[in-house]
Amino acid sequence: MTEIARMDELKQELEELRALVNTLLTIIMEEADGVQSGSAQPITPLPSLGYSM
Repeated sequence: MTEIARMDELKQELEELRALVNTLLTIIMEEADGVQSGSAQPITPLPSLGYSM
């Protein structure tokens, strides 16, 4: 494999990795409970006893 072909292959792999990182960052930054998107139910006042995580 020539150096130019190897460089083109590495550039393509770099672009794929950048897209993957952007996707992962988007997923990480989203709120897990959906509050950011507005789809979460409002938090109701529940008693603090009797619940386990």
